[in-house]
Amino acid sequence: MPVFSDPFSEARSTAGVMKCPFHGEDITMILRHEDVRKAAKDWQTFSSDAPFRVPIPSEEEVRTMRQLPIETNPPEHTDYRAIVEPFFQRAKDPAMIAQVEALMEGMLTQALGRDSIEIVNEFALPIQSRALTHLLNVPASEGETWIGWGIHVFKVTGGEFKKGNVLEDYLHAQFDRAEANPGEDFFSALTQAEYRGRKLTREEMMGFANLAFAGGRDTIIHTISCALGYLAEHPEALEFLREDPKRITLASEEFFRVFMPLTHIGRVCPADTDVNGVTVKAGERISLAWASANFDANAFPQPEEVRLDRKPNPHLSFGFGTHLCLGAPHARLILRTLLRLCCERVKRITILKAEERVEHEAKFDRTLGYDSLVVKLEALGSPC
Repeated sequence: MPVFSDPFSEARSTAGVMKCPFHGEDITMILRHEDVRKAAKDWQTFSSDAPFRVPIPSEEEVRTMRQLPIETNPPEHTDYRAIVEPFFQRAKDPAMIAQVEALMEGMLTQALGRDSIEIVNEFALPIQSRALTHLLNVPASEGETWIGWGIHVFKVTGGEFKKGNVLEDYLHAQFDRAEANPGEDFFSALTQAEYRGRKLTREEMMGFANLAFAGGRDTIIHTISCALGYLAEHPEALEFLREDPKRITLASEEFFRVFMPLTHIGRVCPADTDVNGVTVKAGERISLAWASANFDANAFPQPEEVRLDRKPNPHLSFGFGTHLCLGAPHARLILRTLLRLCCERVKRITILKAEERVEHEAKFDRTLGYDSLVVKLEALGSPC
């Protein structure tokens, strides 16, 4: 079975939009690559200044604060973003790169020593959680706490929202600690930061931290799982990368394009707006359908083909415009490191059991990746 699908092809080529109900709210999805990019840059028409309503479905029930900087428009967004950008750029620092490489080496060594490993929960989740400790410069032991939360911070398996909020309780405790005894970590930086000449409020600190934990969690986990699943189903792809590791950079961008975990993100129209012939009333939402745009044949020749040497590759998996994903360097570091070490150490990957992950909505079903993926990793140099 395929590990990805494009359920938007017909609507994208005809109307360019698709109206779909999500939790009782009709949302007009913008589907074409060019249209999504234009809308992403037009914050006056399609506003992010909408607490809880940028994610789809809305998150009023699972958090109490606006996520920063994603749920703001310029110029506020610009000033908020500048506060945390240095931390997210740490993914380019040699010291942190070495930490992630050591983490990945250890995880791969452990996996190669087993008869089988479940990738989603036993491999990708620990990598995501432990790599985040390096990015946020907190003790490695914190990663074990985060692993215990499971794949979703807000949701349990099946998509229901969790009762209570373990994340908010955790973040408040971290900020209390940082205020009493500041260090060099992400939480301490926020307690010391200023926004337009004043200290951040606790709510603003929580808004930054909430996004840092929720925004890059299941996205990275599913990207890792999809990439390994693809290499298992296409052993020639692993050989292609092994022949010339310089191919890994382009290959990783193609994996980001094809295996886009986040289908779309919301924007609110402050005024009545015509969107490809559909009237969106003031206060209603549209969505920027990244996953659809990434399969638009006008931007990607033969988009259904996985081309590990695709260039150019203007995918939108990290967003576009003002709100370009802060975590993009971190995600790229993780995937490129994984692919390089697979080339160096893994002979082949065999799928033993797979449970597909399917996003069920009223107007579409989108298959992407796995709820569970059990594989056998065979080391280079081991007997056939």
